[in-house]
Amino acid sequence: MTMEAAPGKTHLDAVEEKVRAGERLSFEDGMALLESRDLLRVGAMADLARRRIAGDEVYFVNNRHINHTNVCGNRCRFCAFSVEEGGEGAYTMTLDEVLERARESLADGITELHIVGGEHPSLPYDYYVEMIAALHRLDPPVHIQAFTASEIAFFARRAGKSVREVLLELKQAGLGSLPGGGAEIFSERVRGQVCSRKISGDGWLEVMRTAHQVGLKSNATMLYGHVETPAERIEHLLKLRELQDETGGFGSFIPLSFHPANTELEHLPGPTGFDDLLMLAVSRLMLDNFRNIKAFWIMTGVKLAQVSLHFGVNDIDGTVVEEKITHSAGATTGEALAKEELVRLIRDAGRVPVERDTLYNVVRRYQA
Repeated sequence: MTMEAAPGKTHLDAVEEKVRAGERLSFEDGMALLESRDLLRVGAMADLARRRIAGDEVYFVNNRHINHTNVCGNRCRFCAFSVEEGGEGAYTMTLDEVLERARESLADGITELHIVGGEHPSLPYDYYVEMIAALHRLDPPVHIQAFTASEIAFFARRAGKSVREVLLELKQAGLGSLPGGGAEIFSERVRGQVCSRKISGDGWLEVMRTAHQVGLKSNATMLYGHVETPAERIEHLLKLRELQDETGGFGSFIPLSFHPANTELEHLPGPTGFDDLLMLAVSRLMLDNFRNIKAFWIMTGVKLAQVSLHFGVNDIDGTVVEEKITHSAGATTGEALAKEELVRLIRDAGRVPVERDTLYNVVRRYQA
């Protein structure tokens, strides 16, 4: 149902009234926000919504990313990371190599291992189960967040098992939660153009629904700034909001800014800083049942991530240590940030730095 603005008021005026009243926004409201050029006004609305649900604390995590293989049969057009099996630059870590990378960061007090990779057509299912089990044995208190919904569905096909069986086996081995990758844009029109071999949008949602049902929390993402329309972005957010209403299993939402370099879509300009801030703010406003909206500094850049703390964001991810996927697509950011730098960035933005674990339990609260 389209909301008519009162005489003399724009739709954005009506949206702002709803935000101030704490009312849920509609598809039409989302479109009005996303099509607005008044970035500061939309940002102020998002900042109000952020203060209501999350307060002034801004989270970060001491984590380590491990990308165990870049071999992938999907060959998504937006991806610069994946390589065909046997192709130039293809790599697959042995389990010993994965463990060695984990050991490198354990001495730094990491609380999370974040593991995603390509959907390798030849790796056996046991490789993944053994990886999780070995990492868990290495340091049981460290939380393992691993494998996108698309990877989980791929494992199930490879092993001839149900998604539920795979999730339960990985959980028993030591898996703690799922990252939010692989969502891209749920629109089948878009997926047909850019990731036709990947799990469907509905399939992604069903894997996450199942994960939440078996007691695994997850994150959620959206890759924006390529061939999708504003309407498809809002529809994506509404589907996430609906599943969160149902399960409450999402810990955070991370809008991912498309990097076109070295991809099949490198002719596209990619999002601007304006686009990034607007998307973060709109995400906060539409996803009223997500406590945490994250700016992934690897993708936005450190400075824009800091500014985003005034546009609805209350999480800027973590130390990361090593990241290959976005950097393959031309990211010019570093691959690691020290805890001290994250604290400084948050503090200088006038917020309270809080180191968290993966499930948003407080590890340390710093002075503002």
